Amino acid sequence: MAICIIILAFYAYTTTVNTNKLSKKVDDLSINLYDLNTKLASTTDELQNAIDQTGSTLSKGLNIEQQTVQEQLGGVQSQVGNLSGTLNTLQKLAQTDPELLKKYSRVYFLNENYVPSELSQIPMSYQYSSNKQLLIHTNVLPHLEDMINAASSSGVQLYTFSAYRSFAEQKALKSEYQITYGAGTANSFSADQGYSEHQLGTAVDMITPGLGGVLDGFDGTVAYTWMLANAYKYGFELSYPKNNGYYVFEPWHWRFVGIKLATYLHDNNTNYYDLDQRFIDTYLVNIWDPS
Repeated sequence: MAICIIILAFYAYTTTVNTNKLSKKVDDLSINLYDLNTKLASTTDELQNAIDQTGSTLSKGLNIEQQTVQEQLGGVQSQVGNLSGTLNTLQKLAQTDPELLKKYSRVYFLNENYVPSELSQIPMSYQYSSNKQLLIHTNVLPHLEDMINAASSSGVQLYTFSAYRSFAEQKALKSEYQITYGAGTANSFSADQGYSEHQLGTAVDMITPGLGGVLDGFDGTVAYTWMLANAYKYGFELSYPKNNGYYVFEPWHWRFVGIKLATYLHDNNTNYYDLDQRFIDTYLVNIWDPS
């Protein structure tokens, strides 16, 4: 009996010791598991942060790249637009007579073969006399008609006295003037053939009733006053104002140079022949523009 009690006591003791050891191992494993969970959570957070930072970096990089591409695309589009505009300008210039804005009157010369690209008849209702059919550059005619109509609406009577003259016509006219007035006097108010603005087909001599059919005295009329104030709106400028360095004052002689250039001359109170030719040429591409 005593032996049984000893055996049971030993078994109980052994069981308790093993149980304690097992419990300690469980505790140790729990601690290790906690540590692993903690490390896993920390690692997960670090990984997520790394992913977020990488994503942010990639996103910023992508945004920068997209912005760069857009800027480059915008630059290319701007260049294409500029090239397109330049091409259109060159095409317009290629289709425009380069002589139209040259400073003739003893500066540039038109040979006997020069004829405007297009000439149209001025309707008789816009001419002072029906004795001769006057011609003018086709592109100038609408501007001339608009100007005369505008003057009429203001109660001012304007008519075309002279317009296009060929090289041969200018030569014959100059010879006639030289015979009538002498060479010296004729040279003061009449251009030699090849130097006349009239050969361009863009110059007109204007007249109004009450002068007896002559041009002298035009500057004393309301028609001249109206022209000074309004002709630029239709692209015309007074070629030979008072004290010009080429010919005597010709208040009746007006040349079409385009609305943009005529407006510049009017607004700056400047004479056409006082401008540098290179500056004048910058307006050639716009000579037929409506405004």
